[in-house]
Amino acid sequence: MKILRLVTSFRGNDSQSFQLGNTVVEKLKTQNADVTVTTRNLAKNEMPHLNDVHFTSFITPIENLSDELKNAVSHSDEAIKELFDSDIIVIDVPMYNFSIPSSLKAWVDHIVRSGITFSYTANGVEGLVKNKKVYLAIASGGIYSEGPMKEYDLTEKYLRNILGFIGITDVKAFRVEGIAIPDIKETAMAKAVQLVETSF
Repeated sequence: MKILRLVTSFRGNDSQSFQLGNTVVEKLKTQNADVTVTTRNLAKNEMPHLNDVHFTSFITPIENLSDELKNAVSHSDEAIKELFDSDIIVIDVPMYNFSIPSSLKAWVDHIVRSGITFSYTANGVEGLVKNKKVYLAIASGGIYSEGPMKEYDLTEKYLRNILGFIGITDVKAFRVEGIAIPDIKETAMAKAVQLVETSF
């Protein structure tokens, strides 16, 4: 089994999403004898945010790529290869202003490519990334999975939509919530870890 781990919080080992992601990976390791984990730390090694040069490199035939365009497309090509090579993707997702970190959005922009990870057909969009499972390790200061703040949560909804767009529909989300709320934060991680332990 090959796991692709995406680390997206800039808080390192102190990050709740990182700790929850670690729990998911370790649980997967206990259930599979032969596991290889490839870690891409998007917080420490950010992918460039999409610009006109990157976009041009995506739509230019390989034989016509200049050196500049070859360099521009290399970020996307490498990320897509990692994606296709993996069986499981574990994504740490700290909630920033109701949404995902910009470093994770940059990764998304580089792996969602027409003709490679999805295609437009006469019957609509077809996702080309098949037979993958994704685990989301979401951390938030408040409670967003239910209650009055649920409509503000754009993390899980966006990732489910964009991953589904490229063909990945087997997505499981784990949450450590309320880490900024008194009387909740003290037990938030323990509850999240317990859910991981009982969900496999």
